[in-house]
This record gives sequence, C-alpha cells and structure tokens, in this order.
Amino acid sequence: MSGTWMVYGVSGYTGRLVADLACERGERPVVAGRNAEKVAAFATARGLPYRVFDLKDPGAVAAALDDIDIVAHCAGPFSTTSAPMVEGCLRAGAHYLDITGEIDVFESVFARDEDARRAGVVLLPGAGFDVVPTDCLGAMVAAKLPDATHLDLAFFASSAISPGTMKTALEGAATGGRARINGELRQVPLGWRVREIPFPSGTRRAASLPWGDVATAHRSTGIENITTFAALPGLDRVRGRSARAAQAVFGLPAVQRVGKALIGKLLRGPGSRRRARGWAEVYAEARNAAGTTVTAALVTPEPYDLTADSVLRIVSALRTRQVAPGAHTPSTAFGADFVRRLHGVKVIETLG
Repeated sequence: MSGTWMVYGVSGYTGRLVADLACERGERPVVAGRNAEKVAAFATARGLPYRVFDLKDPGAVAAALDDIDIVAHCAGPFSTTSAPMVEGCLRAGAHYLDITGEIDVFESVFARDEDARRAGVVLLPGAGFDVVPTDCLGAMVAAKLPDATHLDLAFFASSAISPGTMKTALEGAATGGRARINGELRQVPLGWRVREIPFPSGTRRAASLPWGDVATAHRSTGIENITTFAALPGLDRVRGRSARAAQAVFGLPAVQRVGKALIGKLLRGPGSRRRARGWAEVYAEARNAAGTTVTAALVTPEPYDLTADSVLRIVSALRTRQVAPGAHTPSTAFGADFVRRLHGVKVIETLG
C-alpha cells in the first residue's frame, strides 16, 4: 500500500477539519468533493492535490479512486452518500472509513462484510466521535463482564453542532427512538428510558435517543440489549405524546426540506476557540442476568477535534497495521484500547 489517501467532503465542516489537521501533521491527502469551486479553492490555498466528482455514478467513483488506498468519507448525510462511496471503494480496492452516526448506515455497511472480504478491503464506519469513544468503552466493560446481557451507553458534550450533524439529527427526529432488544433493532419512543448517569464531572439526567452504538456495540460485544442515552437540555422531557407529535411533524417532507435549507444558511460549526474550551464525557454500564454491573467512563476533547484526530489515526493504522478485510467497528479493527491513543482522552478505570 503506497499510502495515498483522500478526504472526501472538504466543502463541509468536519471534512475541512480533517484535512487541515492532516496538513498540520505533515500529511498531503488528496482532497475531494462535488463542488468544483469550493474544492479547488480549499486545495489551492493549501497546495493539495484535488479531485471533483459526484457520488451518483459508482463507476465514476471507482475511477476517481483508482490510485487511492484509503478514503476518509466526510460528506453527509450518509444515508445518501455512504452506499455509493462504499461501492466505489469496493470496486477500486480502497479502504473506506466515515464519520457517520446513523444506525441504518452502520447496518448497511455491515451488510457488505462479505463483499469487503472478497475485495480485500476494510470498511469502517463511525471513525469519529460517532462512535469511537462509546464503541471502545462499551467493549472495555463487556470484556470485564463476558456474560453481560445489557449495555447502557451515555454521553454529553459541551460544544456546538455543525450543519451536517444538525441535518442528520433532523432526519433522525422523524424516525423516533431505536434500541437493541433481545438482539434485534427495535423502534421505541424517543426518550423511552430516562436515567441518572454518573458522569466523571457529576450525575446528569439523560434520556435515550437513537445513537449509532445500538448497531455497532452489538457487533463489537455481542450484547443483546443496548440502549444509548444523551444528557441534552430538554431531551428528558420529550416523551409520550410530545415525542409522538414531534416525530410526526419532523416526518413531514416539507419540514425536512425547509429545515435543512435553513440549517445550511444559518448554522456554522464551532470555531477554534470554542472547540478549545469544549469537552465530552462518556459512560458505559454492562449488566448480567445476576445483576452484576461493570462501569467505566472517559473524558474526551471537544467532539469535532476528537473526530479529526481519530480519522487521522485510523488512516495511519490502516497503512501500518494488518486489519482483516471486512466490515469493522473501531474496537473490532484496533481493539478497545484504541481510544486511549487519541489525543487528550482520559479513561476512568472500571469502577465495579
């Protein structure tokens, strides 16, 4: 592997962060996207090679990736963009990683596992804050309690949100909640569970929401009952009738269309100063049938900064480490301790 790699989606907030951090670390990735003017301006200002191509034609995608070994796919919403990029990578023989947090995207990528094995390609969705910290922490507590039947994962973050993330959240609001129940992905009401979470900085009230780990943590740990939580202002009050009403409103095509247009015009991701002040905390709790629990937590830098760092470290690891071809989670590819190698992450030792 020559190590030539690409950041696709440098017109977006996170794609720019990934490419800029790569430059700071002496890397020269090929940068790409579908907006010729924006991609050319970004690349020229940094002296980077660039390509412009759309994802509508998998054959054209494969041709654009002909000499690329690894693609860091940062152009969401991944419900639309992931499948054609995965197909292009499989045809071109390029490793694929993305920064999705979308449950159905994880499931669709995992469904290509056998195709990836035949192509000799690694597919690794969720290479950023979604879902590296939660996936690795979940794998840690599962290893301490091999007969665990239930896993709760929770997070809170202090930072603002990017336009791409907000558009994904808007899509998710239309589908309600999701959880892993008896090994199956199930629809549940948004906020169907509310609990107190003992985060490192103090206990916070958190409500369940559909997070990528209901797909990934099951693959990483084999645990059959998984609920994901977030400590977000007001989320614990979106329950019952209010949750059903909100889901119905957000499910309207006009609301999705207008909402995404407004997000694109009005919202900007957090600036460097705000990111420097930000942080996040993650909590994991595994429980077995006898009621024994094992818990652990970690503290991370601001989630977008962690995402950029994680993507670059995964690219480096794919260059230098033997990862079996196929569809992976972060912990199945690199082990549960991968998160410890990320800049500024502090793991709180298992509590019990």
